[in-house]
Amino acid sequence: MRTVYQVVLPVFLFIALAMPPAIAAESVPSYEQAREQFEAKRKQRSDGPKLSPEDQLIMQQAGEELAENMPDPGLKVGDRAPDFTLPNAFGDSVTLSEQLEKGPVVLVFYRGAWCPYCNLQLHTLRESLPAIEAEGAQLITVTPQKPDKSLEQVKEDDYPFEILSDLDSSAMKAYNLYFEVPIELADVYRRNFGLDLADYNGDGRYVLPVPATYIIDRDGVIQAGTADVDYKERMEPAAIVEALQQL
Repeated sequence: MRTVYQVVLPVFLFIALAMPPAIAAESVPSYEQAREQFEAKRKQRSDGPKLSPEDQLIMQQAGEELAENMPDPGLKVGDRAPDFTLPNAFGDSVTLSEQLEKGPVVLVFYRGAWCPYCNLQLHTLRESLPAIEAEGAQLITVTPQKPDKSLEQVKEDDYPFEILSDLDSSAMKAYNLYFEVPIELADVYRRNFGLDLADYNGDGRYVLPVPATYIIDRDGVIQAGTADVDYKERMEPAAIVEALQQL
């Protein structure tokens, strides 16, 4: 007769072998380093748009007003993550609570494919995905842009994670990240960058989220995260992996 030890040990060995090995947090790419390299290259270029003093003032005032109106954006550690069902880049519905049944979720809110800092973040997250998945978690991103714009991102950058479209702004509002872009700032985007947010978000939708990242455990509770009205600031992939390792 086989002992309990003889039966259980092979099961443990099978589970251990099936699980991906943990990856050190410090081995993942750094968003801050990518940002510094991007900004250094941009300073060297001379072909970019030159904003007038008036337009620079509009952008500065818009940032100051956002910081004043949203001094403490986003949900906090210990809050329950609001559930949602949103379409992905292929038009399929994705429900957060159903994904949490598979394991923890790294939930990222970003502005859109037009935002260079969002793209830097998504690129570093794509490279960090093995470390995230090694902790049994999955990456889900949310943006106000339409699914067809997200599909373009998936095809161009080969993103293997979900990009969900918050078409009615309900998720951004539930996570206390939603704000409306002042018409003056929208005009600055249009004049200087050829960007009309409505082309990405849909007619009349001049809305954005404060960029945010949340680590949500299987029980649907936020265990770590950041939200910052400074759109250049993002949670480091290493900090994400470290938070997952603490679950």
